[in-house]
Amino acid sequence: MTTMNQTGPSRTIANSAVPVSVLSHRGAVPNAGITIAPKFVPTLSETEAVNQARLLKALADPTRLRILSLLSRHEGEVCVFEIVESFTLEQPTISHHLRILRDAGLVDCRKKGLWAYYYVRRDALGRAQDVINGLS
Repeated sequence: MTTMNQTGPSRTIANSAVPVSVLSHRGAVPNAGITIAPKFVPTLSETEAVNQARLLKALADPTRLRILSLLSRHEGEVCVFEIVESFTLEQPTISHHLRILRDAGLVDCRKKGLWAYYYVRRDALGRAQDVINGLS
């Protein structure tokens, strides 16, 4: 079916009330069957991007940066209660930030009795640096 409108001739797609010229102008021709290769392709896979974003998000918080700074200054392991004493925040808040840092792989801990001792994973800090350098 061909119709005339102010912009010129257009076809109506089967089962659609919208003329093809309107759809193709918007770049959304349904069932067109034409595949166009993108001009630019991301170098990161979706999984890599998610992992890198998690890493950078963990670093994008002042409290977490301060925790990392504290752990870095004290080579070895720092007990969680010593971390809590160093901040004006409550223990559950510090534990929340430590969990985010652990999930991102930036810190890890070793349990000894009732206490957890945290330490920086230097390899993860190197990965974060590589991610940032890879963007420049």
